[in-house]
Amino acid sequence: MALLWIDRMTVDARGEGDAVVLVHGLGGSMNAWTPLLPALTRYRAVRPELPGAARSYKAHAVADSAPQRGRLTIDVLADSVIRVCAALGLPRVHLAGHSLGTIVCQHVAVKAPQLVRSLSLFGAMAEPLPAQRDSMLQRAAVAREQGMFDIAEGISEFALSASTHQNQPVTVAYVRDSIASQDAEGFARNCIALAEAQAARAELIRCPVLVINGDEDRVTPLSGARALADRLADARVEVLSRCGHWPMLERPLESQRLLRDFLDRVR
Repeated sequence: MALLWIDRMTVDARGEGDAVVLVHGLGGSMNAWTPLLPALTRYRAVRPELPGAARSYKAHAVADSAPQRGRLTIDVLADSVIRVCAALGLPRVHLAGHSLGTIVCQHVAVKAPQLVRSLSLFGAMAEPLPAQRDSMLQRAAVAREQGMFDIAEGISEFALSASTHQNQPVTVAYVRDSIASQDAEGFARNCIALAEAQAARAELIRCPVLVINGDEDRVTPLSGARALADRLADARVEVLSRCGHWPMLERPLESQRLLRDFLDRVR
């Protein structure tokens, strides 16, 4: 592992070859992508932890002295990914995102089209539904007032498939602990960023896109992922059976295969 600090964000960069930048979702960390590293042995895998999340809870972007006074938005998160690429000297990258990270990746592709070679979107969404926006604002308030314990319990119960709960207790434990260990204020600010997220201009995303969703994903349902793919110029959808919102963890071997085959085709 080669841990770096860029703008006080934790970044893991390893390997050689074309770069794949992996952007975690809400309540995640670089470790959400660990099951997919075997598919990236011929690539340079770069895993940043977004401002406010995991070990990046003191990133420059969340400081009161930051231009936006510590307020997180999708634009701020997208700019953070672009800054990581610039700091590492990466002129062209493949982007992979999970959940909130899929929105961030789409905005990066619009803001810096010359940077992005492809998008791989796990648990994909264009923007939250109205009910999800309200839920994110409520979750931010709970995090600030009560901490992360109840949120972690609720998400680990809701976001994973029945099969995962029955057969993969380590995955359930990872999701619970990943969320429980988040800095409450950083998590709250990312919840608000997600609540306020607007869809990227899909007509400006011209790169190849792979969408991977679980058939039991209740957070970003398959219908929304397919609707997103229909708006993109070059996208295909792959559906994983008996899988919830965390395909990389719930169906790691299938996710590895799909990502490897896609990257090999578009590199």
